[in-house]
Amino acid sequence: MDEGIQSEVDVVVVGAGVAGLYLLHRLRGAGLSSRVLESADDIGGTWYWNRYPGARCDIQSIEYSYSWDPELEQEWEWSERYATQPEILDYLDHVATKHDLRSGITFETRVETAEWDDEARRWHLRTDTGEEITCRHYVMATGCLSVPKDVDITGVERFRGPTYSTGRWPHEGVDFSGMRVAVIGTGSSGIQAIPLIAKEAAELTVFQRTPNFSMPALNGPIPPDTVAEVKARYPEFREELRWSLGGVEFEPGLDSIYTMSDEEIAERLERMWNGGELFAAAREFGDLTLNEDTNEIVAEFVRSKIREIVDDPETAEKLCPTTFPIGTKRPCIDTDYYPTFNLPHVRLVDLRQDPFRTITETGIETEHETFELDAIVYATGFDAMTGAIVAVDITGRDGVTLREKWVDGPSTYLGLTVPGFPNFFTITGPQSPSVFSNMMVSIEQHVDWVIDTITDLRDRGIDTIEPTPTAEAGWVRHTADGGDMTLLPKANSWYMGANVPGKPRVLFPYIAGVGFYRGICDEVRAKDYLGFELRSGDEVHVNDGVVCRLQPDVQQVLTVMAELGLPPLESMTAEAAKAFSVEMAAQAPAGPWVGDVVDGTYEGAAGPLPYRLYRPEGDGPFPVVAYFHGGGWVIGDHTSDDAFCRDQCRRSGSIIVSFDYRHGPEHRFPAAPDDAAAAVRWLGEHAGELGGRADGMVVMGWSAGANLAAVAARRLRDEGGPALAGQVLVTPVTDSDLSRPSYEEAGDEHILHRALMEWFWDHYADPADRGH
Repeated sequence: MDEGIQSEVDVVVVGAGVAGLYLLHRLRGAGLSSRVLESADDIGGTWYWNRYPGARCDIQSIEYSYSWDPELEQEWEWSERYATQPEILDYLDHVATKHDLRSGITFETRVETAEWDDEARRWHLRTDTGEEITCRHYVMATGCLSVPKDVDITGVERFRGPTYSTGRWPHEGVDFSGMRVAVIGTGSSGIQAIPLIAKEAAELTVFQRTPNFSMPALNGPIPPDTVAEVKARYPEFREELRWSLGGVEFEPGLDSIYTMSDEEIAERLERMWNGGELFAAAREFGDLTLNEDTNEIVAEFVRSKIREIVDDPETAEKLCPTTFPIGTKRPCIDTDYYPTFNLPHVRLVDLRQDPFRTITETGIETEHETFELDAIVYATGFDAMTGAIVAVDITGRDGVTLREKWVDGPSTYLGLTVPGFPNFFTITGPQSPSVFSNMMVSIEQHVDWVIDTITDLRDRGIDTIEPTPTAEAGWVRHTADGGDMTLLPKANSWYMGANVPGKPRVLFPYIAGVGFYRGICDEVRAKDYLGFELRSGDEVHVNDGVVCRLQPDVQQVLTVMAELGLPPLESMTAEAAKAFSVEMAAQAPAGPWVGDVVDGTYEGAAGPLPYRLYRPEGDGPFPVVAYFHGGGWVIGDHTSDDAFCRDQCRRSGSIIVSFDYRHGPEHRFPAAPDDAAAAVRWLGEHAGELGGRADGMVVMGWSAGANLAAVAARRLRDEGGPALAGQVLVTPVTDSDLSRPSYEEAGDEHILHRALMEWFWDHYADPADRGH
């Protein structure tokens, strides 16, 4: 029977875009029978539907291309740095024709229901043509931005003129010549379409809910020497992309804005603006979405450029985003977007000042004005990441639908699989890098992982694969941890699901990068499918576990340390360890700006010792915090936690006084706690002259310093003060008993392990003193 009409196959794929085409190619190569079902009448997916004026990719063409056909890499020539929709569709058409992929695709067919049969261990699918198909594995390759969101404006059905959605543009094109046109929306598709629609329309009115940040794309032909260079080293080039942060030839900047001069900041900002790249801001400022100070400097620079370009000051201010950090919504690169608003027939309406009342038969009414129109274009975005997946009625084990499973937000393992839905895979699904990356790179990685997994199962005689709830919970937590460290939750973006009324507000994509993510997926397979339950007949193999127990930033620090090959601290002498600590502290990222930093000395228990004071901006008196650094009572000083102290000063609005104290082995216990108690007493006596107030004083410390803070608080309580409002103990050392469960469970892991703690204790306190 011809491949295209089998009703029982190994794998069904939904979608014939970039992912579906590669899936079909890999399935054939693996000898797996398959059906690819596509609702459109031809291939292309996102690039089939999104034909609006100006539609083009925002990843450079030479990177936004398949890597699995070396001959294709050499023969295809891109005409522009950022390819237009027609050119990308031509490229995919060329691939489909060259590899005879259309013969494996059933077009104009939509899956209506997919139901798991636990007894037969098969998926049963029914299409809108009435066909029923059975398969062992079911793969959704429906794309992240393929379902336009519903238009939520009163009266939308009343308008008698033509209406268009950027996500479902007529294939024959649209001529707006001589027409009064409205474009609703200024996201990515609106920013691309508005300049071209303005060239045709007699009048163009742009209705904007929230302005977006955009920078010039500086598009044009790719320099021939660049093409030649990449084609000469395509294998190495592709491998670099696979292990990069965003799947593009780019690495984020590492320098902190706090260490840059005003001149360097200005130079980097101009270079960013003139870079013509989606990730240009992150290249110059690696902490763009982590650091509010950096973000506001970059955001204000872009706003200043908007004010320079747009002639009318009132329109310019309307186009300046102020309600979310730059980079927390999909960043845009454009061609003549802001200059378009200088044209006499183009007008911007700010819906925050003049909201919609209704759409009428002949136009749009806002609260203050009526607009007579000939056509309306809706550039209102997508039900991103999950919309196309839950549009199909997918029912897993025990009659639970995927829509019900995800009612509070997507919950997956690796963004690829879902508990309760055996043999079900989502290509670039929620909680995978997807839209935070070059989609070509992420698609290929997902397809390879899925096909390699399916062939593994076949070769081992395994019927089903399904993630465990433990693995799912760990991945959901890991994904959320990454997002929570950033500024992304501060924006009501489609990254957060906030553009669709009623959609759960969670971070949908995975943020730690495609290279890091690829390593995780490889690790899962290398560890015999860690986090999965495998079934073969009556045999069940559960390899339960969590693949990422560490927060992404911690994991990255450990990775960098491993790459540096640093010697273990406990292998050093105390003198060498102290010198090493000073060197590492000097290379640490700088902390945020504070109002003032002052170095001084205080009277310790046995003589003068140094401190560093961090004072907030503004007028005091401020709350006062006595801080003690970490380092196992052996290494570190009053400056080694500089960035942390600055951050705490900024966040709390308090004076932070970081006190040095005597260290082992030269000064063993109880020298350090004696100094800590003396430091707090001294601070209580001098708080006023330092700009603080003595009442409500807090003690704070990290690790061994937290131990000192706790000890000092008890001593001051028992010895007559000063009175304290509280303690802030960050990962405190609580006792010296190395038989505690944490030493058994994590004794050999990460930076602070049993051997190092033993080294610290041996340098700090005699065994007889450790129970003090």
